[in-house]
Amino acid sequence: MDTLQTNSNLEFLYQDDYLLAVNKPAGMIVHSDGTNEPSLTDLVCEKLCALESSNKIDLSQVQALNRLDKETTGIVLFSLKKETQPQFDQLIASKELSKEYLAVVKGDFGLNKLLIDKAIGKDRHDAQKMRISDTGKPSQTEVRLIKVASSAQGQIQSLLLVNLLTGRKHQIRVHLSSLGFPLVGDVLYGGMSSLQRKTKKKHRPQPLMLHAYRIGFIHPVTGAKIVIKTDIPERFSNFGVLEKDL
Repeated sequence: MDTLQTNSNLEFLYQDDYLLAVNKPAGMIVHSDGTNEPSLTDLVCEKLCALESSNKIDLSQVQALNRLDKETTGIVLFSLKKETQPQFDQLIASKELSKEYLAVVKGDFGLNKLLIDKAIGKDRHDAQKMRISDTGKPSQTEVRLIKVASSAQGQIQSLLLVNLLTGRKHQIRVHLSSLGFPLVGDVLYGGMSSLQRKTKKKHRPQPLMLHAYRIGFIHPVTGAKIVIKTDIPERFSNFGVLEKDL
């Protein structure tokens, strides 16, 4: 599938009359939070406005369908028409949408394949965090080990292909951290106290090694089989992995 490019760094991966997929950069929130911080939704609308081919789109109807954490990169879907958005909302909520992520964790993961089935709920002791909780919502994550390699600093790291079977807040980060394999660059779930996190954020942190790489689904309007994927980000290059390996 050809990649659509605007004159900015925001990459459009797929577009039809009803749906848009973009490659979210790090450090950007998806929805406006009431502050002056620019959001991905704002940027998408600006770029749609600049594209001659998009002059028939009502920008007031453009809505993000899925969320990624601020530092997570990768595919975010946008509905372009209000009348068909409920069909996409239903798709997102169902298990008929395949969502695969690239993740790098600290250490040798050891297992080639693993299904993590642990309920997730809010952390009563830290408002920013989620945690494994018997009273939380059912959460399932499939993990496949792709490669183990050393970082430039000589630290052992594992590249994983992760398939989300449910969509809880911070699910991948919580599940992997609960096994003793926090994501590289994850200040929140890397075992730091809140004071240590504040100190870490004052310096340039290592980028969060989590990327929404591939999404697959049956288009709820056209019935077409859709597979959307990104290039493998440069920050994963030390693993020497190619698309065929995934």
